[in-house]
Formats: sequence, C-alpha cells, structure tokens
Amino acid sequence: MDPVIVVGAGPVGLSLALALARLGVPSVVLDETPGQEETRPARTAVLRPDTAAFVGRLGCADALESAGTRWTAWRIMRRRRLVERVAFAPRTPDDAAGPAPASPVHLPQHALTRALRAALAREKLAEVVTGSRLADLEQDEHGISAHTRGPNGTWWRGSYLIGCDGPRSTVRKLLDIRFPGRTAVERHAVAALRCELPWPGEALLHRSPPRQGGGPGSEVSARPLADGLWRLDWLLPPGRELVTPDALVARIRDSLAGWSGTSPAEPGTGTGPDGDGNRWHGPGRLVPPYELLDTGVHTVHHRLARHWRQGRAFLAGDAAHLLGALGTQGLDEGLRDAENLAWKLGLAWHHGASELLLDSYQAERRGAVAARLRAADQALPLLRDGRSVRWRTVLPGAARGRSTLLTDGHLGRGPLGAPPVYARTPLAPPAGAADGPLVETVPGAPVVDVAVTASDGSVVRLHDRLGQGLLVLLVAPGTTVWDRRHWQSAGLMPRLTSAVAALPMSAELLVTESYPGAAAHTVLLVRPDGHLVTALAGVRPEEMTACAEAVRGGAHGRGAGAARRAGSEGAPVRPAGAGGPAGPGTSGTSGAAPELGRSDSPDAPDSFDASGRSGASDGAERGGSGEGTTGADGATDAGGATGAGGATGARWAAEGRNGGAEGGGTTGSAGTAGAPSPVDPVGTSMLHSESD
Repeated sequence: MDPVIVVGAGPVGLSLALALARLGVPSVVLDETPGQEETRPARTAVLRPDTAAFVGRLGCADALESAGTRWTAWRIMRRRRLVERVAFAPRTPDDAAGPAPASPVHLPQHALTRALRAALAREKLAEVVTGSRLADLEQDEHGISAHTRGPNGTWWRGSYLIGCDGPRSTVRKLLDIRFPGRTAVERHAVAALRCELPWPGEALLHRSPPRQGGGPGSEVSARPLADGLWRLDWLLPPGRELVTPDALVARIRDSLAGWSGTSPAEPGTGTGPDGDGNRWHGPGRLVPPYELLDTGVHTVHHRLARHWRQGRAFLAGDAAHLLGALGTQGLDEGLRDAENLAWKLGLAWHHGASELLLDSYQAERRGAVAARLRAADQALPLLRDGRSVRWRTVLPGAARGRSTLLTDGHLGRGPLGAPPVYARTPLAPPAGAADGPLVETVPGAPVVDVAVTASDGSVVRLHDRLGQGLLVLLVAPGTTVWDRRHWQSAGLMPRLTSAVAALPMSAELLVTESYPGAAAHTVLLVRPDGHLVTALAGVRPEEMTACAEAVRGGAHGRGAGAARRAGSEGAPVRPAGAGGPAGPGTSGTSGAAPELGRSDSPDAPDSFDASGRSGASDGAERGGSGEGTTGADGATDAGGATGAGGATGARWAAEGRNGGAEGGGTTGSAGTAGAPSPVDPVGTSMLHSESD
C-alpha cells in the first residue's frame, strides 16, 4: 500500500509522521523549506502535560528535559498585589498523582522542531523531502496524488494525505475549503532575554502593572525558559501600529524595574551611584542587568476550517484552526490532532477503515477546537473591556473572576484549556455495552495517568503505553504484593487474557492497584490516544468486543460505508486524469515515494513577525469579491458589510450566547451589543467571514 503523504514539516507534521512510523505506517513528509530551522528564542511553545507526554513517546523525552523547563508555580498579580499562586507538583514519575497539578513544559519551538526532525531521521519508515512545494492534488477511490515543484518536483502517490502546512495551507486552498474566523484577536510584543527575576522558576502574569499605566487592559507575562532565559509578553492595545525598538526596550525596562523593588537614587539624576545608566531607570527604581536576545510581535487569529476531511485528504494543526487568545495554545491542539488522526490512519492503512472511523477525526477534533474558540470568544469581552457589570450579568455572583479565567487558559484548565472530552464521538460503544460502573473519568475523557503493571511484570505509567492499540486496564488491589507468576493465573486473569486476545483490534492487558472512583475488578477500555471508551464490571467478553468494534468504526449505529458526516458532505473530489500525469511516480503508479508541500507560514500557534508588524496569517484566502470589512467589535461578516457591534443571530441571543449572522452577513438585532460572536456554534454554519 502507498505511504501516507504529510504536507508540512512543522511540529504537527513531524509528530504525525513519527506517530505513524510507530504504528508501522510509512510516510513521506514534504517540506517546502531547506530543512534548517531558524533559531528564534522568543518563539516558544508551551506544552500541556498530555501533549508533552505525546511528544515524549515519539522519542523526544530527552529534548524536553534538556531544552525545556517545568515551572515550579504560576502566579497572578494585579497592580502590586498577589492574587493567586498555583504550585505545581514536583516531577516524580514513579509516584501516584498528587493533588497538585503537573507543570507545562516551556521550550523554544526551534528546539522542539529539531528534536522531532532528529527522531524522524532515525525512522526507516519515514522520509523528509526538502525543497518540495505543493502545486496540485488529485485523488480517486484508490489513493491520492500530489504534484510538487522545486528541486524534487514530481508526482507522488499516497494512500492518504494530511495538510499540516500552516495558516496559509496550500492543501486547504487546493481542496477549496474555507477558513473563516477573526483576524488579530490579540497582539503581543514579545522579548526573550536573560536576566534574574524575583521569582526564579515561577511563571508570572501581571495584570494592570502600575509602571505601565495600571489600566484594565494592560498585561504582561513572564515565563521562564532553560539556561536563565525568560520570555516576556506585553498585551498591545487594539490596532496595527508598529512597535518600535525604543518602545519595546522601554517596556522591558519598565517591567523589570517594577519587579525589582525600590532602591534609593541620587537626587535629580535618575542613575545609580556608579553612573551606569543601564542599571537605574527613573527615580527610585533599579533595572536589573539583562541581555536581550530576540524580539517580535505575536499576533493571534481565531479561525476554523469548514471541513477537516475531503476524501483521502485531511487538515491538521494551523491548516485547520488558529487560536491562542487568553493563554490558549494552538500548538497543543495541533499535537492533539496528530495523535487523534495517527491511530485511525494506522487502522485504515493496515486493515482498511469505515467511513465512520475516518469521519470521526473531524467530528471529535473540530468539535473540540470549536468549543475552545467559543469559550475564548465569550470570555474576551469580559476580560478585556474592564466593565464589571457584565460579570454580574453573565456570571451571577462573580463566581469566576478574571484571574481565574486567565489562569485556566494559561494552565490548561476549564473550557479554555482542559484536554477535550469526546462525549459525542461517533466511536462511542452501543448503549448495552456502555452500561458499566461509574468511575471518576467519564467516557470520552482522558484517563488518569496511574501506575500500571504490564504483562512482562514491569511497572510503568499508563500514558507510557498509549499509541499502539487498545488498552484494557484491570483494577486489582493487592496485585503488587504477589509474584506475577501467581496472579496472572488466578482469579479473573485467565478469562480476561482470553477476552483481550479475541478482540477485533490489537490490545494490551494492564493491571493497576487502583483507579480514581473504580471498584475492584473494574475493567477499563482505553483508546490509543488515551480517551476512555467505557468501564465494565468484571470480565464481559461480548461487551468488550462490541466496544472494540465501535472504536474501530464498526457497524453499530452507522456502519462501514455509511454516509459521510456533514463536515465532508458535498466536498468535491478531483479525479485523476484519464491518462495521469506524465513521468515517473504518476497518479496511476503505486509505490512511488511521496513528496511534500508548501508552508507559506510556519506551522506554529500564531503568526510571528520580528519586524513588529502584525503577522501575515489573516486567512490568505481571497475568494469572491474580496475581504469583508471589520465591525466595531472585530468580527467580520461574510458579505463585506460592517457589523455595528456584533452581528448576532436571534437564535443565539435566545440561548443567552453571543452570536453572529448565520448566513451571508446579515445582522441580527437581538444580540449582545459590542460582543464578538462565537467562531463556530455546533451544528450551525460559520458566523464569520467566508471571503477572507
């Protein structure tokens, strides 16, 4: 069977190719660049515990430890007062999870990309083809062909193709998939510098810092990196004015001086006793020594592709979605795309796949990202306009303050940042097989990383076994006090072992002393991406088989060959030409090594421009009559008309949500004035610009 073609060699594309290789699926990564990653200390990635674990399983654990840093705490200050401090659990992988949350991993993105490239270079089943710019796609019922230009320009034949080629995705344009949303939701000035701050190892979000005016919209964050480096981000006011080098240096000095405490200065000079103007800044404030390494402007866009699958072609990462406001991380979602899609393509490549299995990628991942974007859109006006009346209206009793919402986004909690729950997945088991005991993890949610015993007697973490197949976890208290030779042949184990061996997909049997909320002899079925399928009371072979069939897209509800979900209905598929392109590796020839496509913008969470201008990723699609104009709230309607305070559909207003015009740019009258509309309500059309 032909290899999988991955277009784009950013972190998402490289991770996907590595995950496929772990499943025995060959792939070719088409890289438009020469393969040399630019060193940018100010361009960093924050990986949540689940995505960091995924990258670690791909062979990059050492790089995460050497190039990344884990924070000891997260603190929020407002003016000069500490509002909240969240301490992170120390890294003790052999211990049970404690009440304290695990820290994210913060590292330069170029270090992450280089580690992924190095891991991919060791894989025999994966190949990276540099200097390859995607020019055309053709697909039929047997495979998909990609034509590239450049030094390695040719036609490549693949079984499937995934566009991981960034915000200006060529794959998305060739498939004629629209990419509506909002441009420049937030802008941040960014600097990477080496210095000492009063909170070593702790990340800081400082709201309304007094030395920067103390207004409700001012905000600066400081996040530590390895080797004494820090990344500082300043929230910029709306607009597209340039951030000059002098203005950025002034922000750096203001922030460092405000955090350094007071110190007497010589009267009337504003400099220290040694006359060093680089150390004193203003009366009574000391600017600690620092070394400025890199600067830029980080522009956040919120966009969501209409479809993530068209036939044998898929979108992932920034090609499918852009987000990043309020501390959310677009790269996290891209890595979750890769993990979700890899095991499904692995089943499809080795055993064939139903339409239900392939469609479930869009249903699960697009739904999760859409929910994240809606949560951010609804929180933005509350967090940025500074009017407390809305808190009493939208959140009675002010149960969740601004600081709590910001913490959620930055630390991966709540609707702004928590790992997704696929509660309505098409791969859910039939009702009869899902009526098991209740545990603290609901079906569709990520499982807790408990210590488990494998069949060879080794004790590992549950998350370390993800990625290869279905996991069957037996809760058996007291197992560790017995020799493995005894408990493997006693009690439920012989029947459970036979039931696991008879499952219709590869599975591994694990045993744990305890799982949160689970009684003894509970059996948990876990998907390859770590989401719970169901929990069963004891050994129930028929229910286990039904659950495994559901996970692989079997015939319950909608079976193999069922009609495609709305996300891929009506999408045109270009058939290969009658004779096929001339030359070797044509669309009619299988086995040709695929080659990959272009990435106009790096596969990163947001656009990033060292010149200080807002990033170039504002959709890059210019269909129809041109761009829509932006209304007073920043939303863009589909017909180019200006919204006067948030185009809001009456249906969404009735539900108490911020909405937008559901059709071609009409303006509702019952919406919340001045509030941006959600990006993509589930089950409805997109609310923002279709002509960007």
